[in-house]
Amino acid sequence: MTNILQNRIEFVLFFDVTNGNPNGDPDAGNRPRTDPETGHGLVSNVCLKRKIRDYVSIAKGDEAGFEIFQTNGSILNNQQKRAYDALDLKPEPKKLPKDKSVAAAVTDWMAKTFFDVRAFGAVMTTEVNAGQVRGPVQIEFARSIEPVMPMEISITRGSVTNEKDADKERTMGSKYILPYGLYRVHGYINAAMADKSGFTKDDLEILMIALRDMLDLDRSATRGEMAARELVVFRHDSKLGNAPAHRLIERVSVKRASAGGPVDVDSPEAAALPPARKFRDYLIEVDEADMPKGVALERPWA
Repeated sequence: MTNILQNRIEFVLFFDVTNGNPNGDPDAGNRPRTDPETGHGLVSNVCLKRKIRDYVSIAKGDEAGFEIFQTNGSILNNQQKRAYDALDLKPEPKKLPKDKSVAAAVTDWMAKTFFDVRAFGAVMTTEVNAGQVRGPVQIEFARSIEPVMPMEISITRGSVTNEKDADKERTMGSKYILPYGLYRVHGYINAAMADKSGFTKDDLEILMIALRDMLDLDRSATRGEMAARELVVFRHDSKLGNAPAHRLIERVSVKRASAGGPVDVDSPEAAALPPARKFRDYLIEVDEADMPKGVALERPWA
């Protein structure tokens, strides 16, 4: 592929959930994930990357180079064998071809074919060995701005599975929801790794669209109402970057909106406010003063 990304990028994404469970924990009865020490809500990076994969699969999956390697139910060895078939090679169990150029061609075929290999990387050293790709796109765990309050809601089932149970009373069940939570997640795109995986400017464009629209294609009764609310992007002029990532990300802050003006979320003034129940209860601020030379601030949804 051509048009390889040449700019290091960091971004901050905000999304919210209303009356839903953004990421249930299977080890806790599908209760919304939380930090046990602070009560803040969590959404795993694996969950977010799954949503991106699903969006790209729907939006671009029928185009060359935008297949998804890790789809739900896929058999990865079969996916990796396709590289050998395309290059007219026979794989040896757990081994790459001895010729380094041939081995590189196998791995390169995987990166060129699958968007998620090119973006997130993949360890493909299984029975059918297709090597490893270190992806340029890294997404962290999302964390809620304030502590969340999971609620267990009782539900009833008005139907039965078998005819023999037709006279039984309705069965009871339960589900968890959060009345409201605003989440923040940080992402990093390493242009030096893009050189190696083949991540292009076109890949970046579809990634940014996926961040905006992925929640609209992932609706369910369990997840309630989820929406991508704000995206703040720091784009460097160079491949290696022009400023430390953490200093740029720290420029993005969130405050509680109040009649007397914005207040820090951990201040006594914020504690006296009613619990947040909508996006308008928050204010996202970005310090744009004295931006480091060679770094451009973008707010594409503003």
